[in-house]
Amino acid sequence: MSLGRPIRVLIGKVGLDGHDRGAKVIASALRDAGMEVVYTGLRQTADMIVRTALQEDVDVIGISILSGAHNTVFPKILAKMRSEGINDVLLTGGGIIPDTDTEELNKLGVAQLFAPGTKTADIISYIEEWVEQHRKQTHV
Repeated sequence: MSLGRPIRVLIGKVGLDGHDRGAKVIASALRDAGMEVVYTGLRQTADMIVRTALQEDVDVIGISILSGAHNTVFPKILAKMRSEGINDVLLTGGGIIPDTDTEELNKLGVAQLFAPGTKTADIISYIEEWVEQHRKQTHV
């Protein structure tokens, strides 16, 4: 896929969730697929994630969450994205998120969320297809 530049993805861990093995696995898989990946590390806030996304001009924000705080974290990130005028960045993620919560988060504007065990190829394809459909000309 030729989009003018590599897809830029921010991978973040928000709050007190200290388990980042999955985030690192995804970051490596995305890099291996030719994407530029910024991993923010542990214990970030929604503000820190969005500020980094702006600074790095990312196409995608991916949040890894295992703490059960997904119903707080994702809405805070969405609100900060909206207040900063970020309307052209995919907000996705993965972790331990019940299906009913996933459906509610999707209604709020969070994109597809990936459960543990999802094939990295499926995540890569999803991101590539979304970016190909949504990347603005100003990014090319």
